Amino acid sequence: MSEKVVRRIMAEEGLKVCYEPRMRRWSSYGGETPGAPENLVKRDFHSGLPNFLWLTDITEFSLNGFKGYLSPVIDCFDGKVVSWNISQRPDAALVNGMLDDAISTLATGEHPVVHSDRGAHYRWPGWLERCEAAGLIRSMSAKGCCPDNSACEGFFGRLKNEFFYHRQWDGVTFDQFKEALDCFIRWYNESRIKQSLGWMSPVEFRRSLGLVA
Repeated sequence: MSEKVVRRIMAEEGLKVCYEPRMRRWSSYGGETPGAPENLVKRDFHSGLPNFLWLTDITEFSLNGFKGYLSPVIDCFDGKVVSWNISQRPDAALVNGMLDDAISTLATGEHPVVHSDRGAHYRWPGWLERCEAAGLIRSMSAKGCCPDNSACEGFFGRLKNEFFYHRQWDGVTFDQFKEALDCFIRWYNESRIKQSLGWMSPVEFRRSLGLVA
């Protein structure tokens, strides 16, 4: 269930949770360049169809001795993580590989809007070429405006609260961390229930609508 529901139940029961201090966030912003697409989403993250509106961003995990980076594509139809890539480097290969995987799930005639922040990853030639070849429609947040991509930021917040924070990561290798994160995202798609989906997971919700076998 969602974090909001858990918070309400905890408040009713008089329970409290301790939070770790927030660390300085990693940023991919490399300065303003001309030619950025307009913000087509305008903070409306609702979609009545799958593969109509996608969100993407990169988040950083600081572990003992290394950092990990996650780049997902989130479908606004039901919050399903369409594709994701995990790496030790926030480079072009991270986002391009993720986009290739997402594009491979599209049916003929599907050309979603892909909304991102103004990170350099979404300005590089490889990203632009992939979007153009697949007929994807680019949309970008305003400069330094997290609320413009708040639904993706919200996913990162839930992910870190449920998977990453308050867990012991000492001695964990990057490969072990990657496997654990991959398993969590698969569980998130297939088993984690959401109130907005009638207490079903994204995969169960799509199955109930006859969208997947």
